Amino acid sequence: MPNASRGSSPVPRFGQERVAAAQTAPFTVRFGWGEAGAAILTPGSDVVVVVDVITFTTAVAVAVDRGCAVYPHRWDDLAAGDLARSLGSELAVSRSRVDATNPYSLSPATLSHLPRGAAIVLPSPNGSAISQTVSQSGAVVIAGSLRNAAAVARYARRAGRNISVIAAGERWPDQSLDPALEDHVGAGAIIDGLRGRRRSPEARAAACAYRDARSRGLRRALFESVSAREQRRRGYPDELEWACALNVSTCVPILSDGAFRPASGPVRTAGVRPPTDVDR
Repeated sequence: MPNASRGSSPVPRFGQERVAAAQTAPFTVRFGWGEAGAAILTPGSDVVVVVDVITFTTAVAVAVDRGCAVYPHRWDDLAAGDLARSLGSELAVSRSRVDATNPYSLSPATLSHLPRGAAIVLPSPNGSAISQTVSQSGAVVIAGSLRNAAAVARYARRAGRNISVIAAGERWPDQSLDPALEDHVGAGAIIDGLRGRRRSPEARAAACAYRDARSRGLRRALFESVSAREQRRRGYPDELEWACALNVSTCVPILSDGAFRPASGPVRTAGVRPPTDVDR
């Protein structure tokens, strides 16, 4: 039994060993949750795919489909407004503040009316925050959703060997992570397209969640999720329709110079070896 008088504590040690286990896992496709998962899995990753189905990455997919530049920003109205003014761009406000003067929000429906080629600052508490967390990592950062899952998987396979898929999740009132079903399924849809790589058990489980949801119909599977019910209670019943549309877009949003923009074509990270391992 460890001597407590030495000041050693099993809790911090356990946490450090868990981080080390995640970072040294012998897999080329890994899956994690939230900002903490992104911070732990991003080192050593060639590609990081952020998934926030309701609704940040769905909204990004809709806007980037229109050739727009989307600047992710943490949930801070004042700072986001300052950035939008400095860029001369549009600003997405909270859904409750949408009006004729401020017509854009996290709602994909509003972004479907963005002028083609416009720029917009898009704050969100989860997907946007994760995007900023990984933006300086040197990895190729992609916004993935159900709308563009197949296209994102194809691009990621060509962009690098080591791929981390991060599900944003939601937040409970105490700010603890709620592993949201739609993000598990959305991440799984992308991971399902990464067969032939050595996927971690967590990644394979996400792919299984996607295949199960798809077998029952994505809309039906997600309709009674906590997030979908929350959106209906808040008066936004159409959010799910935008979010669960599978592979309706071939656009791949890549984070570059602070904004998600349409990928110009397949890339390979410098120095990355072509994958030769298989899923086990």
